[in-house]
Amino acid sequence: MERTTVLITGCSSGIGLGLATRLATDGGFKVYATMRDPAKGERLLQRLGGRCPDTLEVLQLDVTDPRSLAAAAHRVQGQALDVLVCNAGVGLMGPLETCSDQDMKNVFDVNLFGAIRTIQAFLPAMKRRRAGRIIVSSSIGGLQGLPFNSVYCASKFAVEGLCESLAIVLRPFNIHLTLVECGPVNTSFLSNLQCPDPDGSELQGLDAETRGLYRRYLRHCQGLFRDGAQEVEEVLQVFLEAMGSPCPPLRCATTQLLAPLARLRLTDGSAYVQAMHDFVFGRGEAGGDQP
Repeated sequence: MERTTVLITGCSSGIGLGLATRLATDGGFKVYATMRDPAKGERLLQRLGGRCPDTLEVLQLDVTDPRSLAAAAHRVQGQALDVLVCNAGVGLMGPLETCSDQDMKNVFDVNLFGAIRTIQAFLPAMKRRRAGRIIVSSSIGGLQGLPFNSVYCASKFAVEGLCESLAIVLRPFNIHLTLVECGPVNTSFLSNLQCPDPDGSELQGLDAETRGLYRRYLRHCQGLFRDGAQEVEEVLQVFLEAMGSPCPPLRCATTQLLAPLARLRLTDGSAYVQAMHDFVFGRGEAGGDQP
């Protein structure tokens, strides 16, 4: 039986690591698991019993480096790439006033321009074959604003617009594009993202009320991840369904955690702003620099 060829970005941890492992052990797939630092591929090999099966090839790919993308595309050249999974992403949390230009540019370089570069590298071959699937890891933060995630949400809102626009053009080519919108997931994403300490020097010049709100938001996040985060395996099922469906949807949500709040955005948005504030900070409470 002919294997389905899949290339996944961001496979060193989290969803990418889990998806590469799952597909490589299936037997029906040829997986190109890519990551910025191939040395981190050891985690993937450990999950596969310490050896690299013929269903897997680990490639170096940095979505911010056009030369790296070109090398990966050249390596896959000659293979009929059936599925491209754009999964590489980074986060940035904190008061907007404290976000540096470089940090903000990095978020967009990976989350938005990284996805664009990756699609540009592999789309022409899919168009020539008039077949293929593109699956992009998105977020509920691409559908609704989240406090202290302004720049991250902006990058994901942009990804949503990019993919929705592109999907319209790809219809005649029989190329399906799907956004998988994740909520809180038990991965290293939260611990790895750039997140200033509310008591650290970065926030010393910030007003006390915003600092207090930020401190409370961090506590809210801890509780949300403790009580409402999904396991990677649950999220992977959504990716697999998008890969296997004869006519996959443009958008797949992995969780309905914030769906009631999201529906409030369909009005003028003010009800959503109030409801999200109450959900995170409590109804009618002032910010305050509280311990």
